[in-house]
Amino acid sequence: MALATGDKAPDFSLVADNGKPFKLSSKIKNKVLLVFYPGDGTPVCNKQMSDYRDSESTFSDLGVDVIAISGNSPKDQAAFKKELGLPFTMLSDSDGEVSKQYDSFGWFGIKRAIYLLDKDMEVKYKHVEPVSIYSRSVEELSEMIKRKS
Repeated sequence: MALATGDKAPDFSLVADNGKPFKLSSKIKNKVLLVFYPGDGTPVCNKQMSDYRDSESTFSDLGVDVIAISGNSPKDQAAFKKELGLPFTMLSDSDGEVSKQYDSFGWFGIKRAIYLLDKDMEVKYKHVEPVSIYSRSVEELSEMIKRKS
């Protein structure tokens, strides 16, 4: 059954870019924007992550923590994070299990998707891109977060 707005988000544990385990339920303090993306170093992913990096204060002002999830290894994510100067947590879903729980896994691996969760892990917003060459802009996301708050 597909995960929908209003549902309780599945909890998960993944390895973060720092090599340490990250359990969502023990780390969620504010609203969380889960950003599923296909892979480190691709043009669309670089642009999307750079845009979100450049708008860190926008998300922070809205009380939202950004967490990015891809199938890349924690080591590769750490290099990607350093290369782009990304300020947010990056999580490795190398087997795609979490992405599958979040309806964000397809024929070619992890799809580009956004989930807004509140501090109680309720899904407030869900958008899975039909084509991974598109991503939600910061403006779209900030307006959506304001409406859902």
